[in-house]
Amino acid sequence: MEATALVSPDQLWSAQEVLVRPSPVPATAGVYGWHFEQPPHPDLDAGRLLYVGIAPRNMANRTSTQNLRKRVRYHYRGNAAGSTLRLTLGCLLGLELRRVGSGKRMTFGKAGEATLSQWMADNAQVCWIERSEPWDVESQLISQLDLPLNLDQNGHNAFHSRLKEIRAQARQRARELPISS
Repeated sequence: MEATALVSPDQLWSAQEVLVRPSPVPATAGVYGWHFEQPPHPDLDAGRLLYVGIAPRNMANRTSTQNLRKRVRYHYRGNAAGSTLRLTLGCLLGLELRRVGSGKRMTFGKAGEATLSQWMADNAQVCWIERSEPWDVESQLISQLDLPLNLDQNGHNAFHSRLKEIRAQARQRARELPISS
């Protein structure tokens, strides 16, 4: 049931729809799925589910303040240091990853993050299902579905090694550049 609700959802939500107040995204625990009108890489298909995530992250951290609304909104407007999805998309789109602040965090800088946010507003749509313990569902979905943008628990995916390589190259380039202000 979870897979169908994410692969073929009744509704997909755009950045414009999600970022309004009040947001339609519930402030509860659950699983979210990202669909892309235009894929972030030529080897990926358009118009389908490419990534799933959960909020909160895991049951060990039951005091987490994360929920579907916070995570989905952050993916649409946050930065690569706080969003694996944004890091992956930016790397696939060829944005320049940079070390920022103390040099431990990496983002695409103010301009790059703005470019990524606009790309997501134009191409990414999200759906979700509420689940009190979403970590129980995440592993099952990753093992059952073709989710090329998920790295964790997804070594069986055909795009996994390519995505790992692209992200590693972007991080290595960022380490060679001066820290960005």
